[in-house]
Amino acid sequence: MERDKEHGKGYLGMNTPPIVSSEAWEAARQQMLVKEKAQMRARDALAAERRRMPWMAMDKKYEFNGPKGKVSLLDVFEGRRQLIVYRAFFEPGVFGWPEHACRGCSLGADQVTDLAHLNARDTTIAWASRAPQKDIERLKARMGWKMPWYTITDSFDTDFGVDEWHGHNVFIRDGDKVFRTYFVNSRGDEAMGTTWSYLDITPLGRQETWEDSPKGYPQTPPYKWWNWHDNYDTEAAPDPKWIDIITDPQEAARKRAAEAQA
Repeated sequence: MERDKEHGKGYLGMNTPPIVSSEAWEAARQQMLVKEKAQMRARDALAAERRRMPWMAMDKKYEFNGPKGKVSLLDVFEGRRQLIVYRAFFEPGVFGWPEHACRGCSLGADQVTDLAHLNARDTTIAWASRAPQKDIERLKARMGWKMPWYTITDSFDTDFGVDEWHGHNVFIRDGDKVFRTYFVNSRGDEAMGTTWSYLDITPLGRQETWEDSPKGYPQTPPYKWWNWHDNYDTEAAPDPKWIDIITDPQEAARKRAAEAQA
């Protein structure tokens, strides 16, 4: 190809790593796996420390505009115990207004997990901007976003470090008492979007029994609470012929092999 000739280094046009046998490749992978597992354990340990962070009492009252009118920060929890609020930049003066929100915030919005999985862990995620609700609803419809999105009407953004830059603030409630528990912004926001990345910044974590959490924290066996995003409310009994690959991978593999030979 002309492009190959032009670069002189193959189709990719760059200095690639060495090409090796499958055995050498697997050996290199195993070396990398050691480092990846160490990083994973370090991340779990950091999340465990995060669950032991002190809480800050929320004495000041905050008010937002929502699709149905004025709401308090407590209302934004939607009755759940934990709340994550992302401050998105969609308002006059922001690049893209009024057709689009900030490009970075929009990229983040495209990554937001299906809300049902977070809700199943007693956690709500909401977005907040200074744009009027009519503009927010128009933007959500255009972009296909489903997260609840509120209009900031007071000093919430200034008080929580997101008046000039994006960020996730995390809260927990005990009845009507609200506490701030964590804050992540800048490059920390890049990791957000999955069910796990959100739960790992909450005070209760993933709420699974393998986690190192303070005594008395809610925990259930891993995998057991996982569900289809449209089935958390119905909890329909599974077909008895199904073997769950998550909870019993060996039996699932045996059953698939037997059915393939039938």
